[in-house]
Amino acid sequence: MLHRCLHWAGIDLVRVSHGERCLAAIGATIGIASTWGISSLFLGPEASMLMLASMGAGAVLLFAVPHGALSQPWPALGGHLISALIGVTCAQWISDIALAASVAVGLAVLLMHYSHSLHPPGGATALIAVIGGTDVHALGYAYVVAPVMLNALTIFLIALIFNNLSAHRRYPAAWANKPSVQNAPPSMRISNVCADDVRKALDAMDLVEDISEEDIMAIIVRAENIARLREETSK
Repeated sequence: MLHRCLHWAGIDLVRVSHGERCLAAIGATIGIASTWGISSLFLGPEASMLMLASMGAGAVLLFAVPHGALSQPWPALGGHLISALIGVTCAQWISDIALAASVAVGLAVLLMHYSHSLHPPGGATALIAVIGGTDVHALGYAYVVAPVMLNALTIFLIALIFNNLSAHRRYPAAWANKPSVQNAPPSMRISNVCADDVRKALDAMDLVEDISEEDIMAIIVRAENIARLREETSK
């Protein structure tokens, strides 16, 4: 019963080491400290704090979930770029601030979807362009370059360096050492699932999953290796 309740609530039951959790916290601390300094150069104190809300959300993804699909380079950079452009445009062309804020976030989500750059902090970036006040509005489209893209690039570069200091972390995810299906002979495979099967299954779900088919295949191969080892030791 408890397990069902935890599953329903979305509580992650996967064990992550204390070291991994501490690494994520340290990386996020460094990332936010750096972006705070950059925002302060271009915006007043209040607008800088608003800007950090977007970067704070990005820090969680880049340092706590570096292998996630929404944390990869194009979403991390392209999502902010697209959202900032939309936010500034809505702020300049829609006089009603409530309507401008709503349209900005909605359009940001839509265009991030179509550009394959879905990055949740992008919604905050679009919103800040509308509600950020006179300091943000005075920047106009310069807001896109600095502080938005300058901040996004800074935290991305920090993540690129920091996440590759550990042997088991790799960022971007394409650099991760994943067991390949090709490395497992067909005679040793328990199932006949291939990457194309996983891709079709994900397409059929018609939902955004923060995991790639390559990662799912890597999990399948690892699980098969563990199952085979268990069977061999039980004989």
